[in-house]
Amino acid sequence: MWIDFFTALALVFIIEGIMPFCNPAGLRKMFILVAGMDDKKLRFIGLTSMLSGLLLLYLVR
Repeated sequence: MWIDFFTALALVFIIEGIMPFCNPAGLRKMFILVAGMDDKKLRFIGLTSMLSGLLLLYLVR
């Protein structure tokens, strides 16, 4: 179980590192855009992301 957890964590780090490595200027622009969003919209995006990940995990497993 712990091996799966750390494998998933390593993949998250790899995927999260792709954007700043490939396009740092675009990442800065995205952060500025996100910083200007209201809390309700950010929560909706977070919820949508979590539900999408949960659905993907269910389909894969």
